[in-house]
Amino acid sequence: MKICACAAAIILLGLARSAEARRPDQADDFRQLTKVEPLPVALDRDFQFRKTKLFVLGNLAGRKKSPGAAYTASRSPAVGAEAAFRLFGAVTELDKRRRSGHYFDFFWRAKRAAPVTVRLEYQQDLLRSLTQAREVNYPNGKGSHKTEFAVIGDDFINDGRIIAWRCLLIVNGRIVAEDRSYLWR
Repeated sequence: MKICACAAAIILLGLARSAEARRPDQADDFRQLTKVEPLPVALDRDFQFRKTKLFVLGNLAGRKKSPGAAYTASRSPAVGAEAAFRLFGAVTELDKRRRSGHYFDFFWRAKRAAPVTVRLEYQQDLLRSLTQAREVNYPNGKGSHKTEFAVIGDDFINDGRIIAWRCLLIVNGRIVAEDRSYLWR
């Protein structure tokens, strides 16, 4: 009887933790947009990007390596540490293939409470001018946040490297902050 009571207590504790794990200001999982619609721009100083971290893991088979890839990997221990972090737990080559791709970490801040949508728009090498987008919603975006996007696995291998991107903070259907790559049109 004691074993059943202990098992029930463990299950209830697990359910309670999963219920409290999602705070009201916590983001949803990302969703892939099927069509990217242009939005009006109304930049607001209350919303801003603080820092952007980009990382590419792996290389596309049969394609030329980027010119600086070998140089940076051999010169900077930080690059090796990031790769080891992203590959932690990947045992087989299939596991490593599924984790190959582009990783984006956007650090941003909202000075006032508002429902914020973080959108990553990007174009890939083999899809040329097709713009794809992923979004993450924050019901109450006040404070400092880190939003992560990853274009990895088959999305990376089949469609190629990301050649241009921009990240948007959207409030009430308007762009209030933007960060972009040099090649974004």
